[in-house]
Amino acid sequence: MENTQTRIGRVTEVRENIMLAELTTMEHGEFPVVPAETGDISVGQLGSYLMVKQRGIEVVAMVISAAQEHLEAGGMRGVMTLVPLGELDRDRNFHRGVIHYPTPGAEVHVVRADEVAILFRKFQSTGFELGYLPTLTSMGVCLDPTALFSRHMAILGQSGSGKSWAVASMLQRTVQVMPKAKVILLDLHGEYVWSEGETQHSAFAEGSYRYIDARNLEIPYWLLTYGELVDLLIDRDDAKASTQMAFLREVLLTLRRKANSDMEDAHISIDSPVYFSLAELFHQFKRANEQVMDFGKVKGALYGQFDEFLIKMQSRFNDVRYDFLFKPKRRKSSASLVDLLQEFVGLVEPQRQITVIDFSSVPFDVRPTVSAQIGRLAFEFNYWNPQSREFPLLLVCEEAHNYIPREAGTQFEGTRRSMERIAKEGRKYGVGLAVVSQRPHELSETVLAQCGSFICLRVTNPDDQQYIRDLVPDAEANLVNILAALGRGEAMALGEAVPLPTRFQFHQPNPAPNSNDIDFFNMWRDGPGTVDVEAIVRRWRRQGR
Repeated sequence: MENTQTRIGRVTEVRENIMLAELTTMEHGEFPVVPAETGDISVGQLGSYLMVKQRGIEVVAMVISAAQEHLEAGGMRGVMTLVPLGELDRDRNFHRGVIHYPTPGAEVHVVRADEVAILFRKFQSTGFELGYLPTLTSMGVCLDPTALFSRHMAILGQSGSGKSWAVASMLQRTVQVMPKAKVILLDLHGEYVWSEGETQHSAFAEGSYRYIDARNLEIPYWLLTYGELVDLLIDRDDAKASTQMAFLREVLLTLRRKANSDMEDAHISIDSPVYFSLAELFHQFKRANEQVMDFGKVKGALYGQFDEFLIKMQSRFNDVRYDFLFKPKRRKSSASLVDLLQEFVGLVEPQRQITVIDFSSVPFDVRPTVSAQIGRLAFEFNYWNPQSREFPLLLVCEEAHNYIPREAGTQFEGTRRSMERIAKEGRKYGVGLAVVSQRPHELSETVLAQCGSFICLRVTNPDDQQYIRDLVPDAEANLVNILAALGRGEAMALGEAVPLPTRFQFHQPNPAPNSNDIDFFNMWRDGPGTVDVEAIVRRWRRQGR
């Protein structure tokens, strides 16, 4: 189309980060219509692109609002608010950011299909296509996987917006395009691998994933660091906590060295991932706590100091929910760490790209302990891996606000520490983090602040919108206004992994995750009407789904 055919308006005002434009043509009081692949569409669609041209300057802008205004002389005029995203240089290459701002009077044009292709050609060569433009369905939206995964990312959206769809679609494309990918997915609700009777279903192709029940992963107690054991076994508010912590430090180091004295290449420290006897740890505390001398006339220096510690440790040990940690069946020696890590990162034959760790059977109050260990395993694996740059890992945290909260209590401190360490240092060692959340303002600020890319689905909560607005670059903050208008599976991608802020529709995942809403209508109309209450009680009692 010629310039006169694509011209639809003029810029009337230029402010910091936004431009106001007035339509020059309106038919019957309506915004003009332009042809598109999906049918004729009205100019002014939220999230659509327009081109602002003036004396060789070509600035790409996105529509964030459109309105009609009554004129004093009668009639209507159309006005739009535009956010400038970048500009085309003389060689027709797109660059983010605007150096040459247009002035009032600049022409506003519809973006032609060939110009859209220029905007999105930057990452086309990767083939990592996650979706397409709603107004130009033939235009696939490709992201830069290196920027997306290495500099961390967040997928944010309220319940029902399509987060599980987005994650499934993204990971399906990941293993297709990058067959040597290594992804660890924390599945809190059994949405990505689930069973119906004896049949197992998955959101991933057969041969691309390995399923592990979080309880069967068996991350044993002897992998815990000194700090994590303190969090688990010592009440810091106890007046005797400092004495307990000092004695734990001394005993733990002694037991680790004693149980692994035959190791030739190891300098055993208090945090070394080597086996020690938990029973012996308990007995050392018990002996010190009950020590008396001179035929019972003189109490030992630590007599009675460890009453609370022993009670807490005994209660943890007797709690069946912690059996995966305190009573390992397979991980009973330091040598078993190799097998654990191979299983964890998908190196057990046959190798798999995605390791799905199912948390759905783990009681809620035990999840922080498990997730903290998984985060630490992911980081430590590549921290000590001399080939970390050639073997990057991605840790995907579903419903991350549940265990990486903004306001951390003692229960979540270990998880926050693990995940924030990845967020701050993981890029150096090839460990990427993807957090998925429906409540971004409840998620750790440190983690979100380190994310280089945001894929935002529908968000209508004002607090969440404002939180996202504060996270993204100032030039893109106004684009958050669009989030409330997005449909299911539709997203606004912001940050380093996209050539420019992009409103796009995710490709539908195939197969789809188990994230559909419960069908109240049909179940209440034609459903069974009763359940096996005895089975519910049995599962509840054994704390296993």
